[in-house]
Amino acid sequence: MLTRRHFIGSTAALFSAPIASTGWAAPTSDRSRWSAWDAQITPVDYDPATSNPWGFHPRFLPQLVEANPGLTPGDIHVDAVARYLYHIREDGTAMRYGVAIARGNLYEPGTYTIKRKAKWPTWTPTAAMIKRDPGLYERHADGMNGGPTNPLGSRAFYLFVGNRDTYLRIHGSPSPRSIGGRASSGCVRMVMAHINGLYEHVSTGSTAYLYPPEDTVSARS
Repeated sequence: MLTRRHFIGSTAALFSAPIASTGWAAPTSDRSRWSAWDAQITPVDYDPATSNPWGFHPRFLPQLVEANPGLTPGDIHVDAVARYLYHIREDGTAMRYGVAIARGNLYEPGTYTIKRKAKWPTWTPTAAMIKRDPGLYERHADGMNGGPTNPLGSRAFYLFVGNRDTYLRIHGSPSPRSIGGRASSGCVRMVMAHINGLYEHVSTGSTAYLYPPEDTVSARS
């Protein structure tokens, strides 16, 4: 399944006064609409193995495959070369999904812990994203409500190193046609219907391994 090529490897005194309201409200996710949103992004008569209204290559549809021996059940492995995410199962198999990864040098290979997961999350672009592309991101500097057009889509896994949030996510995307390519600003994208199916099987505390992309893998690996 995964070859060697792809496995390179006193507060009261300080904070007693309330802060006056500025009129800004934090972004929210309307829980009452989650079920309707899920239905909205799920194809009619959805079959994970065959439904492909997005038109990408069929190899990116969810598929059960054999896992390499010794891999820890529950962990996630992202093969950035082939654009696959594998979720390892207890029986020596893995569910494989197609993904998109970050463009250019924004993709960050490494070993991460999934410390949080969320349904229909809110999103706030990082300062680096706003600086890099203010025309695209500055209007969302105060955050964006959850919903089908939110860049984090329907589900998200939050990647940490120790207790530090890396601001990297594995998440659903409102741009499913990007699957198989390099499109994001650092995160790993999935089809929203696919990550909805994966979500309940992934536990916080699991490890996510993001392997190097094609432009950093040597010919000898």
